[in-house]
This record gives sequence, C-alpha cells and structure tokens, in this order.
Amino acid sequence: MFARPIHAGAAPFLAAAVIAAIALSGCAHKTRTAVPAPAKTGATETGIASWYGEPYNGRRAASGEIYDMEQFTAAHRTLPFNSWVEVADLDNGKRVEVRIIDRGPFVDGRIIDLSLAAARSLDMLGHGTARVRLKIIPAPAHAPDPNPSSPPAELWAVQAGAFSDARRAEVFAASLRDQYKDTAVIASSIRGTTVWRVLIARDLRLDAANRLATKVRETSHPALVVHNP
Repeated sequence: MFARPIHAGAAPFLAAAVIAAIALSGCAHKTRTAVPAPAKTGATETGIASWYGEPYNGRRAASGEIYDMEQFTAAHRTLPFNSWVEVADLDNGKRVEVRIIDRGPFVDGRIIDLSLAAARSLDMLGHGTARVRLKIIPAPAHAPDPNPSSPPAELWAVQAGAFSDARRAEVFAASLRDQYKDTAVIASSIRGTTVWRVLIARDLRLDAANRLATKVRETSHPALVVHNP
C-alpha cells in the first residue's frame, strides 16, 4: 500500500512542538525527520478517482510544471512527483497510465485526481468519479524528461471577446483585423459548452500580453490576459 499522509489535525501539535524546542536553552538536540520511501513498483491502492480540468488548466501544479488537462497526468497525496501509475476502472475494465505532477485530491475517500484526458480515457467524465485500482509501474519509454534543463516558458494570449455564436465571433474578429492582424477565433469547451473566443494575439510573455491588453483597452475594446490556448 502507499504511504498515508499525516492527518491534518496533527499540524497544530507539530507546530507547537517545534516552537517549544526552539524556545529551550542550548540543551535542545537537532532531530531528523524520516522521509517515507517511495512506493515500489507493483504496489497497489484501491479507492475512488475523480478528475479536474477548468479552472486549473494552465495553472502551476504542486510539482512546479504547468497543468495541461489534455496530458495524461494526475494528483496524488503522497506519491513522489513523476511517479507513473496505471489506473484501472473496476467497473468497465478500462485502463490508463498517468504521471503524478500534483497534490490531491483533498476529499475524503478519494485517492487520485485525474486530468481531463485521463478521465476521458476511462469514460468517467459523465459520472465524475469511478472506483479504481492504482498500480505503480515503471516509467514508459515515451515518458517526458522529469528534470528538463529549463522549464518551458509560460505563454499568454489577449482575449477581446467570447461568444456563444460562431458567426458573431467571426464578425467581431474581422472588425479588429485592420488594427490587429493576428486576430483569430478559437473554439473552446467550457463545462460542456462550446464558446468562440476572439484572441488578438497568442504565444506572448506575460509582460508583453499586459502591454497589449492595455493598448486594446485604450481603443475602447475589452481585453483580458488569458493563458495561451
């Protein structure tokens, strides 16, 4: 079985013990905190899986990398980051392999939070949760480098509008292209509903996106800085 996390109720007592130790005169001794060994290949855990997408998509995960809900990743409370886990749905028999990049879920009875892509593979989007068995597996041959030499730059876009009707989005985009040639209409799915977003620029660093958004607002157009789609 996987190592269990320290119960949240223990945190105040642990903090009090640390403060008391510091307050003691020079007779206090330094102690080392035991670090649980990582789960071994083949170890299993059974419980309930859930999944998460928006609004976490594009935000930084606990591991430091940017969460992309279309990648096969997951959140677990205790497994080391970059651990690989096979997730088997106990009801429909489907399986998916995911990499741990985040912490969670923080709902009692749930053992893993899957990305949208992983949950889709298990056909659990409709139900929201599923009974699963987790199994630690070796990293597959296609696994990404867990320690890249430099993290990828976080990119942003400037959104001038969002429409439920594709034609209205295209008309609005056309009105902007004389001034902003890179204006494009991008279809996005938000909570099961398709929205057509008008973006006047993409692949920008944050400072450049903020400058452009300010310029757009000065011409009486709304503008939001959003994560690059």
